[in-house]
Amino acid sequence: MDRHMTKVLFPALIVFVVIGLAACRGKESPKRISLEKKESAAVTAGRDKEKHLRIAVGGMITPKEGLAYYRQFLDYIEEKLGMKVDFVAREDYAEINDMIREGNLEAAFVCSGPYVDGHREFGMELLVAPQVYGKTVYYSYIIVARASSINRFEDLRGKSFAFADPLSNTGKLVPTYMLAKMKEKPDTFFGKYVFTNAHDKSIKAVAQNIVDGAAVDSLIWEYENSTNSEFTSKTRIIEKSAPYAIPPVVVSRNLDPRLKERLRQIFLNAGADPRGRELLGKMKIDKFVLINDRAYNSVREMKSWLAKQRQG
Repeated sequence: MDRHMTKVLFPALIVFVVIGLAACRGKESPKRISLEKKESAAVTAGRDKEKHLRIAVGGMITPKEGLAYYRQFLDYIEEKLGMKVDFVAREDYAEINDMIREGNLEAAFVCSGPYVDGHREFGMELLVAPQVYGKTVYYSYIIVARASSINRFEDLRGKSFAFADPLSNTGKLVPTYMLAKMKEKPDTFFGKYVFTNAHDKSIKAVAQNIVDGAAVDSLIWEYENSTNSEFTSKTRIIEKSAPYAIPPVVVSRNLDPRLKERLRQIFLNAGADPRGRELLGKMKIDKFVLINDRAYNSVREMKSWLAKQRQG
């Protein structure tokens, strides 16, 4: 592993300890460490799929504290569907993809990048997508501390930087693409970088001057800024990416077509139902809409271009 990279997953209270560690120099990749208790229903092999629908919440468009609203929305789905819905919380995007691939999940809220990977690798299917602020797109925000003298992405050369999940579109893929266009890589450009595994943790890391900059999901930054700006008010956006198709809700290709359609209709009609509308409001979602796979082509193009650069 490159000396510039400190790859860790950390809660906000110990993030300063992690970043203060010397960069790892061994060849063996470090193990992922989660110091937070997972809020998930037990996922056991052989569970009766006709009585349980397992839905993972990974790619949220709210910070961690918004997880409670997602749990409430899954309770709403359970009531409308008339069958047990198991809530499965996972921070690791790759783990969620693996669970869908292996038949341990029927549906999930995922990030745009993992959707593209899952669709290509094992036929992950789009169900619906959230519409937020009247649109079904989002951006990568490059942020620094409000008092920082850094004004351009290029000014982060040699500085410390926070990515979100390694598979995150806005939190990893987009800034890596930006660097590649500059003929740079994270290892050559940044003095040190970390993976926080969550956009809200990246925002806090910048606000608390733990790292010099970060790439974060615009929806999460805007959500925090409108509901509790304690940390966003201490940051400043220095660059906004092109728009990308919003993180969708996906299902396994093996999900029964009739159940899939029932589930889709519950999402699509939630905004017309008083309880559903209330929950969507808390999640800062206008409504759920249909979205075409072609909307994610710009993500595919980035991935393809970067793959060719690595091969070249």
